[in-house]
Amino acid sequence: MVAKYIQVKEAIKAWILEGRITPGEKIGSESDLMGQFNVSRHTIRQAIGELVHEDWLYTVQGGGTYCKDRRKSDTHGTMKTKTIGVMTTYISDYIFPYIIRGIESYTTENDYSLLLTSTNNNVDLEKKGLQNVMTNNIDGLIVEPTKSTYHNPNLNYYLNLERNKIPYVMINASYSELAGPSITLNDEKGGFIATEHLIKLGYTKVLGLFKTDDLQGIDRMKGYIDAHRKHHLLPFPDMVISFSTEEKGEKLQEQVRAMLTRKKENRPEAIVCYNDETALSILHVIRKLNMKVPEDLSIVGFDDSHLTEASEVQLTSVKHPKTELGRAAAEVLINLIENKNPDAGGSIVFEPELVIRNSTKPASS
Repeated sequence: MVAKYIQVKEAIKAWILEGRITPGEKIGSESDLMGQFNVSRHTIRQAIGELVHEDWLYTVQGGGTYCKDRRKSDTHGTMKTKTIGVMTTYISDYIFPYIIRGIESYTTENDYSLLLTSTNNNVDLEKKGLQNVMTNNIDGLIVEPTKSTYHNPNLNYYLNLERNKIPYVMINASYSELAGPSITLNDEKGGFIATEHLIKLGYTKVLGLFKTDDLQGIDRMKGYIDAHRKHHLLPFPDMVISFSTEEKGEKLQEQVRAMLTRKKENRPEAIVCYNDETALSILHVIRKLNMKVPEDLSIVGFDDSHLTEASEVQLTSVKHPKTELGRAAAEVLINLIENKNPDAGGSIVFEPELVIRNSTKPASS
């Protein structure tokens, strides 16, 4: 069990990081804090003592305790290292090492160090990640939004970054409530060209699999639907399967397995996948059903990652800029940091390309 004084200490730190207490502002009296946390005076003094020692607060003799401006001085009195925080959904996922490589290539050239953290696409872990990077007195932040389709409960942290003139750049998606620049791929066009490729090959029953707790999946689904409209088709009502981060494993495989075991006239002829990881997972289902790609079913992935060549089937896939996107994000952010100008960086949208391999072929006559 966490000691009470540590709980109080972490709560006060969270207030500071959220901007509920600003630099120079007096925190509540010991009596106020005792009542608020329902703890003893000794517990409050122990928590405040550690926060003063760690440079979060300072005391004025006879005048109370105040929030310290940590950006004006380094805790140890040494020259502050130029640091950029990078917060992604998955550091070890197949695409992000390439994005990190792009970020690092530019930050190294400009003498910035990186502080990495990940959220596992979980808003509670995003909160802890934000607390971590902000505690380390970063100069700027590159962040991939967590579950960007939904309202984010951690917006106060981002707004506090703005109050403290710490710039941030969003990658792959953005939070609609915030005004910072974003570096993204045109996911809607990506979904469009992937689907149109299959329609032009002669397929009319194209199954779409899209992760819908992030904006990339929503936009790729829009492109999938628009491609059908352009060719005077509409997707069959049950030919779109949406799933969340938590459902991307066995549950999605079971849904696709059910689709592929229907009578031939009712089952999909081709599949557009949210990403290459999804495509590889579905290839496993197809293999277990003794079906072959592309002989029995054509399939398209998204990201053009190393996974496109990780099995006997070489995946047709939509190209994601990956390294170039990471480098562009670092360049925009450092421009914002060093110019101290909110208009110094702008949003960038990369255009997708389709890389055709042997997982697709013309439909049988």
